Amino acid sequence: MIAASRSPAPAAVFAATRIGPAVPANFQEIMATSSSSAPVPRAATAETETPPLSGPAGPAFSPLYQQIKGLILQSLEGGEWKPGESIPSEMELAARYRVSQGTVRKAIDELAAHHLLIRRQGKGTFVATHAEQHVNYRFLRLSPDRGDQQSEGPALRRFLDCKRLRASADIARALGLRAGDAVIYVRRTLAFAQQPTILEDLWLPGNAFKGLTLERLARTDAPMYALFESEFGVRMVRAEEKLKAVAADTDNCEWLGVQPGAPLLSVERLAYTYNDVPMELRRGLYRTDIHHYRNMPVSYTHLTLPTILLV
Repeated sequence: MIAASRSPAPAAVFAATRIGPAVPANFQEIMATSSSSAPVPRAATAETETPPLSGPAGPAFSPLYQQIKGLILQSLEGGEWKPGESIPSEMELAARYRVSQGTVRKAIDELAAHHLLIRRQGKGTFVATHAEQHVNYRFLRLSPDRGDQQSEGPALRRFLDCKRLRASADIARALGLRAGDAVIYVRRTLAFAQQPTILEDLWLPGNAFKGLTLERLARTDAPMYALFESEFGVRMVRAEEKLKAVAADTDNCEWLGVQPGAPLLSVERLAYTYNDVPMELRRGLYRTDIHHYRNMPVSYTHLTLPTILLV
């Protein structure tokens, strides 16, 4: 199993980036407040937009719209509304939760800002999905030094391996498993303009991805995250990435077509589904002789997200 090279590289640069839809810092608090054992919010009026307190505000208190947001997140996590499907209208949700439409609207606005829901003018609100062409939940942005992604064309994927393994201690720790638990290991390359550019190793929790095989990966044209959504019910909602410069070793050279010691960009990504549950550890090596990392601000209005790294 080959991960990112540990060889030192000259002028090494390290960056740790939190990327993707941000989950609120008090996410666990929101979910706890809005659990099934909590009382259902009472009908809201202009005077009762937040539940009355019996004493000083404690760590478990959150505004009413945050509680509604937590209840909607529970429905998303439970699969009540699938990726790409519409959710009930604000009026229907207000009746369901016995709150005002304004409270529901504020909850949905925050979920849309975190890219978990998408508002479509005149059509309603939909669960965001990796399958849509214009909403790409992709994290690292790799751009060609000359031209653009359109002129370079789509990535050519080649799956080299897919097998079931027992998690080592470091893999288990990253995925919230126990050492020895089952994981699915995948290795692949991606080529742009016929040139191998990316070598990736992925580890996935074995229980969540039963039935994932090399043959199954090879026969799909969908991005991997779209495949995870449609066939395994796992949706990645955010990721954390660590970047640093490394030198290519002999194994990397074979797959990426570079000389030993050539500079590469090492990227380690930990991707999460709802409720901050880790679902993928990915370690990749990127050629940067004709590509570069591009960091662009995310537009929360139009969901302008990365477009080059096909997940």
